Amino acid sequence: MPTIPPEQVPLPEREPHQVREAAESFGSDPERYDRTRPRYPDAMVKAIAAAGPGLDVLDVGIGTGIAARQFRAAGCRVLGVEADGRMAEFARRSGLEVEVAAFEAWDPAGRTFDAVVSGQTWHWVDPVAGAAKAAAALRPGGRLAVFWNMDQPPPEVAEAFSAVYHRVIPDSLLSRLASRQRTVDSDGYAMFCTKAADGVRKTGAFGEPEQWRFDWERSYTRDEWLDLLPTSGGFTRLPSAKQEEVLTGVGTAIDAFGGSFTMRYTAMVVTAVVVTAMRAGTA
Repeated sequence: MPTIPPEQVPLPEREPHQVREAAESFGSDPERYDRTRPRYPDAMVKAIAAAGPGLDVLDVGIGTGIAARQFRAAGCRVLGVEADGRMAEFARRSGLEVEVAAFEAWDPAGRTFDAVVSGQTWHWVDPVAGAAKAAAALRPGGRLAVFWNMDQPPPEVAEAFSAVYHRVIPDSLLSRLASRQRTVDSDGYAMFCTKAADGVRKTGAFGEPEQWRFDWERSYTRDEWLDLLPTSGGFTRLPSAKQEEVLTGVGTAIDAFGGSFTMRYTAMVVTAVVVTAMRAGTA
């Protein structure tokens, strides 16, 4: 599995972990978030679970428990940490144990784990402080594995969606992501992977980070995509009139493609094994 080169990728002026209010907007509708957000490939979950010394997993930014339930189904024992109490409460409904805290401030209280995982969340965590906190919570040989589902719509669909965002909400996060999706080699989360790997290196506690890749796809109907879209970063902070205009425009675009489309996903994992013990509180 390839290692990640240390070259820097240009980042926006404010990095995601510095915009906490955006991270905590997802909890406004946890039921929709859990219903619509894509799951992760079983092969990815099994690979991470098998690569650690045991099956005790700490899930950082557990959200509604999407990834945690998959790890539990793979035989893992999962504890979650979640900054948003609304998301944590939803996750608890499925029997998951969740502690409410920002990960950088979370106290492991002497507990250690075989793996620290984070799905679609690590960009909301300070990459160096978070990696140091993970190292302090890992047993010898334990593994940090942070991962994202990178969506890659067909080019004509991406172009149509981007046109809607640029027309209705030109200065929004959705618009910027849509532009990046069309120009960054089909890899809109590349900067997140690079930043995570750099943070891991800076702790001095891990071996060289690796990048694992798992490709998969899913078809969406018009209604399914419009149900998912409001869970996108920044959407809930738009004025309601703009939300409706975006949904109408995107729905019309999907209708023009026959009422459905197939989204290609790549689950990207940045992972490293802890090699140097760190004391809790050294983040």
